[in-house]
Amino acid sequence: MNVQRVEAGYLPGLASADVQWHTLPFEQDGQRVDVAVPVLTAAQMQALAQRVKRASAQHLKTMTVSEIITIIDRAIGRLLDPNDPLRRQADTLLPVVTGYDADMVRLGLTGFLKTFRAPQLHRFVAEDFANPKVLDSFQPAIKGGAVRAYGPQLLVHSWAGNVPALALWSLICGLLVKAGNIGKLPSAEPLFAGWFARLLADVHPPLADCMAVVWWRGAGDDDASALYAQADTVVAYGGNDALHAIQRRLPVTTRFLAHGHKLGFGVVSAMALDTQKAPALARRAAWDVMRYDQQGCYSPHVFYVQRGGRVSPRQFASYLAGELSNLQRRFPRRAMDLEESAAVAKWRQSIEWQLPADGANALIGDPDTAWSVAYADAAQPLMPTALQRSIVVAGIDTLDDVAPLVAAHHDYLQTAGVAATPEELYRLAEQLGAAGVTRISAIGSMSLPEAGWHHDGRFNLLDLVRMTEIEQSAETAADPFAPYEP
Repeated sequence: MNVQRVEAGYLPGLASADVQWHTLPFEQDGQRVDVAVPVLTAAQMQALAQRVKRASAQHLKTMTVSEIITIIDRAIGRLLDPNDPLRRQADTLLPVVTGYDADMVRLGLTGFLKTFRAPQLHRFVAEDFANPKVLDSFQPAIKGGAVRAYGPQLLVHSWAGNVPALALWSLICGLLVKAGNIGKLPSAEPLFAGWFARLLADVHPPLADCMAVVWWRGAGDDDASALYAQADTVVAYGGNDALHAIQRRLPVTTRFLAHGHKLGFGVVSAMALDTQKAPALARRAAWDVMRYDQQGCYSPHVFYVQRGGRVSPRQFASYLAGELSNLQRRFPRRAMDLEESAAVAKWRQSIEWQLPADGANALIGDPDTAWSVAYADAAQPLMPTALQRSIVVAGIDTLDDVAPLVAAHHDYLQTAGVAATPEELYRLAEQLGAAGVTRISAIGSMSLPEAGWHHDGRFNLLDLVRMTEIEQSAETAADPFAPYEP
């Protein structure tokens, strides 16, 4: 077996010999990658935090946001170059580490990286700030006076690894608000964040000490507490138990931005279900199910399909099953562990127990296939599936049926994929927004969020900054003291 050892993380000012290393083994298709992740002491973590804060105050906070965007764009440009050594390394190692199909990773990574080019990042900033220069200096306020936005001295990230390169979202947000950044690697995908930090340091060496990428096991110990104690703001991704564990460690004055489990679903109008549109729509829906085997928070669990079209909801379920079968040949599902296999088997069994004798409901796909489509002829409340390309198609009479079916999960709703007429889209969006949905996309784009999307209904950048105002009274009071006044 071919075994490769890779050091993960990014530790400015610390030599490898001065750090303990823990090995995370990954194996796929006869290849093995041993990823060495750094284990720091509390003292090392505290010193690292101080180094990052000093460097960001000296370098990052003195740059304009446009200069920062230019640097990020140069780094992303290299990662989009298939011949760049780092991109080749990512294309080679990430499939082994994550278990996902190599072509799926390659295409998914390219699509993801394109959202961080300069034009998209400028839109990203403009989405949260009407005048992006407010990140650089005091700017006139509409009400009078002036205002400026300041990012944290130290922003700490706790990343999830269910999707490759997911760390880029919050790390780039931290850079755009000029924060010193330290991120905690996920054990499931411990490579990309450190690669990107090294790449940024190579593209613009003054940034070398403005960020760090570390690791600890589970919720951490004194090492994690030492880092959290230095943070102004902590942004974290993961399950609710993990998020609660982090929150308990934080001082009451530390801002905590948590992103937990979310549920997605799709809605298909009868107007989208003629014999020409329905097969193409099923193909796009299958891509949303297939991408990273539904591991993203934006992945669908149920498609609500309206009756009354030329193609019935049951036929749409068959189209979706056929497309998932095709995609399995092109992008094979990753190998599941015992817990995942048991979850899929339990989910299929629960569906089978509910199948009526009249055949109105159906479970499409044999137990040994790498996908499952359950068809329910009656409207079904939104419930999570077992993931791993398992999906429910539920027939509904009207689009107005959907919001009541999902509202019970108000706190967990995020993405809804919709195929409907413009009039239906806006009427449905009002209902789904009131029910808790924070993002409405086209079917086929559910797992491809746009740059600058309001993650979980919040602001990506505004939530990270504090605003300082010069009130108009201060401006007026300063005028008499000007040297040109009599």
